Amino acid sequence: MRKTTFILPVVFLAIVGVLSSVFIVDERERALVLQFGRVVAVKEEPGLAFKIPLIQEVVRYDDRILSIDVQPLEVTPLDDRRLVVDAFARYRISDLEQFRQAVGVGGIPVAEDRLDRILRAETREVLGSVSSRDILSSDRAALMLRIRNSAIAEARALGVNVIDVRLKATDLPQANLEATFDRMKAEREREATDERARGNEAAQRVRAQADRTVVELVSDANREAEIIRGEADAERNAIFAEAFGKDPEFFEFYRSLSAYERALQGGNSSMVLSPDSEFFNYLKSPTGQATQ
Repeated sequence: MRKTTFILPVVFLAIVGVLSSVFIVDERERALVLQFGRVVAVKEEPGLAFKIPLIQEVVRYDDRILSIDVQPLEVTPLDDRRLVVDAFARYRISDLEQFRQAVGVGGIPVAEDRLDRILRAETREVLGSVSSRDILSSDRAALMLRIRNSAIAEARALGVNVIDVRLKATDLPQANLEATFDRMKAEREREATDERARGNEAAQRVRAQADRTVVELVSDANREAEIIRGEADAERNAIFAEAFGKDPEFFEFYRSLSAYERALQGGNSSMVLSPDSEFFNYLKSPTGQATQ
């Protein structure tokens, strides 16, 4: 009975010791075995691994590609047009021992904080060496590659490999946005005013041309009418002259009748003539001939 009482605690302690000396490394992670804070083993392959209980401890780190959002920063390109840049980066822990030495017990949060400062500095330096047109253009992959290549050397001291850097957004500061909007609005209004002025000028030219065409057409029509009227008068006079030459007495009779027709109109007009006036020669004649 005493032996059993003694053996059970020993077996229990042995089981606990064996279990505490075994740990599993997941395929998505790598692990460091530390002894009093010093790295004694690096476990990079997934599977079972062993450590000394109570003396050694295991620190696990993610072996996958990680992402970090860079804090938005304001850059000033060569043309002094300030821009607010929002970027992100993908990285991976490449050297576990160096990573542990660089960040200590802070782990990934400390590493990302230092990596953020590195990326911000490199982004400001690279984007500050080009114009805003290059930054805002669709073909800015070369700029992102320059930022990544510059950050790789700085991040190597952390035991981190920067895989990619991307610019998510590149905008103007809020104050600049409002000023730019006002400037764009003023430019559009100026362009609209210019368009209206050009339209009015074109309309004036069209109206002037139309008025000129009307004057020319009316002038040509009047000229042709005068010509036709003159030709008709000449032809009428020629007929009258020919008729007068053939029968002067009939022509004189016709002229008198025309004069009567024009003079003796209906209305309140009155004529005062002497009884022996030649105007009524044909009216006095019973035969319709002029009296002598």
